[in-house]
Amino acid sequence: MATQAHSLSYSGCNFLRQRLVLSTLSGRPVKIRKIRARDDNPGLRDFEASFIRLLDKVTNGSRIEINQTGTTLYYQPGLLYGGSMEHDCSVLRSIGYYLESLLCLAPFMKHPLRIVLRGVTNDQVDPSVDVLKATALPLLKQFGIDGESFELKVVRRGMPPGGGGEVFFSCPVRKILKPIQLIDPGKIKRIRGMAYSVRVSPQMANRIVDSARSILNKFIPDIYIYTDHMKGINSGKSPGFGLSLVAETTNGTFLSAELASNPQGQGAAMLPEDLGRNCARLLLEEIYRGGCVDSTNQSLALLLMTLGQQDVSKVLLGPLSPYTIEFLRHLKTFFQIMFKIETKPCGEELKGGDKVLMTCVGIGFSNLSKTLK
Repeated sequence: MATQAHSLSYSGCNFLRQRLVLSTLSGRPVKIRKIRARDDNPGLRDFEASFIRLLDKVTNGSRIEINQTGTTLYYQPGLLYGGSMEHDCSVLRSIGYYLESLLCLAPFMKHPLRIVLRGVTNDQVDPSVDVLKATALPLLKQFGIDGESFELKVVRRGMPPGGGGEVFFSCPVRKILKPIQLIDPGKIKRIRGMAYSVRVSPQMANRIVDSARSILNKFIPDIYIYTDHMKGINSGKSPGFGLSLVAETTNGTFLSAELASNPQGQGAAMLPEDLGRNCARLLLEEIYRGGCVDSTNQSLALLLMTLGQQDVSKVLLGPLSPYTIEFLRHLKTFFQIMFKIETKPCGEELKGGDKVLMTCVGIGFSNLSKTLK
């Protein structure tokens, strides 16, 4: 096991998930100091503590030390174990917050992961479960992570502040990942979406669909937006509605956008028509940014490229988000890997914003804990 000498030191509460996930995969311990040290309410928040508990569940032999005020965290990762489990997520953040990290870790477990997550399924901060299902799962399939047991299912919806949603996620394990060459995103061929409403009139979802179509119909005829109205116990504890849109290209790239209504008792009431129109505009902006991976999944794609075989992987991205830029720095410290970054100014054939071509050679990460059959 790695000793205290190899541990990496950080300060501040930013990018906590990135650091802990990369620490778990690389086996290098991390020490994070000054977590909100100057805040009126110092230390780790509930949702971060819940995330650390989740990491503790999926690994075996992790050592986690947190001081009394919660401002310092020492994490020595164990082995990724997997198996069947349940976890109650904090309602301060959505299940997407936890799921994003699980998507990074799940392929490298000892046993296939089967997990039930409970909490908020859709909120205004994190990617919703619907968007991750439509964009992150096809991305993982490109890397060869596929099979019958690969699914993400919304059993119950839960909106903030009450939560009450439930999601089932299962993922097979892989020994090695395939390198990818995602260079040509292709043209948009269809748009799919999901308008959901819980504990409000089911008519809300139809109003969202009509207003979103009023904008998107000008560009493409193949648009289908499903409505999803969950009733009774499946509708969670709080009222709300929202829309997630996904554009699919001719080469199998998925770009997504989403919006959710303001939580009950917070902020002004939102009209479903405005929400639909704004979400359609967000999707158009995401299409303008372009690339083979949308901005929510940039860091997931780069991580899986890093962990691939010792072969060249290339991916064309839109403008890098600040989160992705920080993620690249972390990849350098944890895995000593550097990406070759070439800017592709938008020419005639690449309509939209400037693109970035990311190239790297995988480190040949091999899942040693996978049991041999």
